[in-house]
Formats: sequence, structure tokens, C-alpha cells
Amino acid sequence: MQPRIAVVGCGQWGQNHIRTLAEIGVLAAVADRNPDRAEGFAERFDVPALEPDAAIASTDIDALVLALPASVHGPVARAAFAAGKDVLIEKPIALDPADAELTAQVAERANRILMVGHVLRFHPVFQRLCAAVAEGRIGTVRHLIANRMGLGRFLGMDVVWDLAPHDLSLILKLSNAMPQSVSATRRSVLSDETDIADIVLEFAGGLKAEVHVSRVSPYRDRRFSVIGTQGMLVFDDLAPEGEKLSLYGHRVWRDGPNFSFENAPVTYLPVSPGLPLDRELRHFIDCIVNRRQPETGAAEAVETVRILSSASPLKNGV
Repeated sequence: MQPRIAVVGCGQWGQNHIRTLAEIGVLAAVADRNPDRAEGFAERFDVPALEPDAAIASTDIDALVLALPASVHGPVARAAFAAGKDVLIEKPIALDPADAELTAQVAERANRILMVGHVLRFHPVFQRLCAAVAEGRIGTVRHLIANRMGLGRFLGMDVVWDLAPHDLSLILKLSNAMPQSVSATRRSVLSDETDIADIVLEFAGGLKAEVHVSRVSPYRDRRFSVIGTQGMLVFDDLAPEGEKLSLYGHRVWRDGPNFSFENAPVTYLPVSPGLPLDRELRHFIDCIVNRRQPETGAAEAVETVRILSSASPLKNGV
């Protein structure tokens, strides 16, 4: 039996969840503090419009998707868990690690599903990249580089909290570990908050990762690179279809006291089609139905907030 899911928060990203859940056939209700906004989506998709508290309490709803300001994710999610709901929370799930940890603990005590909305983890190109790494196509992974740059999105939150969660989730997946250290350099350029940041993570065994985020870049860059001992993979989200996942067979080796290298032509790896949000929400549904732990679950949600807080501590929780 398919679960009945309500979306709480009908803003820019919430409406994407509403549309996709309706297409899947599991949208049961919409809720928003702005009743007019909720009514508009309710009429469009032929579902009830509820107050958020009513959605949490309703026995006609099995699970919630929360697309709210991060500052209120924790209290709303904890109330939903107490009411017996499974919850997908958009990232980040909190603005400080203690709040994130509390939400995870409440979900565990209530035996409910907690999933975090790291949608790029469900991108077919990233999943194909992970498969190529597992196949040994580039040898041992030694370094990860994430670039997420462009112009805009001045939302009263610095660029680390706004943009870095995407790539931190990818890094945590590929490293399969928590970082031993986190360092960051942040710069204000055209606003009063951090506009550019460089984050470095170091893991046991020598693996390192870099995250470069900017909202004042004159050009857009959405590349995620994986450097291995026998080659390199690049996920370029802005590349044309068919060219989003590149394999470079470049090699570097020790040649006596020096190092030598060899360039190799690029190969574009085939990727199965699919929409990341559709795949994410179908995964959430599967976890609800089969009581499975999500691919992007509580441990990753808490660790992501911990890294964000370490890289860019917020003042007074904002």
C-alpha cells in the first residue's frame, strides 16, 4: 500500500516536492503558514490544504516532506515523529549540530524514518560515478574536488550553508567515513555575509576533499571531480546530455627520483536517464513501505550540519 504523504512548506523547493509526489500518486495534502499559498496548490492538485499542525496530527497522513526554513526543521520534525510520522527533511536539517542530533535521537526513539533531502545523491550521473569507482575504473580514490559557483541567491544565509550541503553529501558517500578535520577560508565580497568559501576535509587513510563555493562568480560551475591512482572522473552538471560524466585515464607515477605523467583522451560514460527528485522521493517511499534506512539518513544529516558549523559558525543560530 502506498503511503499518504503531505508536503509542509509550499515555497520554491516545496512546490517541486508537491508536483513530483502528485505525479507519483502519493500526495495526500499540502500545508503552509500562508493559507492562501497552500490553498492554491491544494486546488491545483486536488488535495486538502492544512495548517502545518493539522498535517502533523492527521491520521490520514503517513509521512511528511518538510521544506521549511532550516531554523524550524528540527521542532517540526520532532513533533511529526512524536505523532508517528516518517519525515523527509530538506537540507540542512538544522543550523547547529545539537539541534540536528536531537532530531536524530527523537526519530530513533520513535522508530520512524528520518531522511534528509540531499537530492544530488540520487542524480543518475552521480550514481553512475559511484559505480565506476566501485568497479575500480580509476584505482584508489585519493582526492575529491567540488566546485559550485555562480551569481545570486542572497537569502540572508551565507554561501557555505546555502550551497555546500550538496557536495558535502557526495563527499561523505564516496569517503564512506566522517572527516578527521575540517578547515575553511571565507570571504565577504559583495554582501555582508560569506560570499566565497573554500573548505578542506581530511579523512583517515590520506583521502582529502575540497569544496569551493561562490555566489559572486561571473560564470557558473557545477563540477565534481574524483582523482584516483589510475584515472579521474568528472561529473559536470552543466555539460550537455551524454557528456555529463567524463573518464580521464590520466596517470601519474614515480620515475626514479622524479614523477612522470601520461595524458589520455576523455571518454564519456553512458548514464541511464532519470530525474533526481523523482528518484529521491521514490526511495523515501520505499523506505517507508519496507522500513529500510534511507541512503541519506540521520547520521549523514547530523554530520553534514557538524561540518557546516565547523566551516562557518553561525551567530545566534542564524
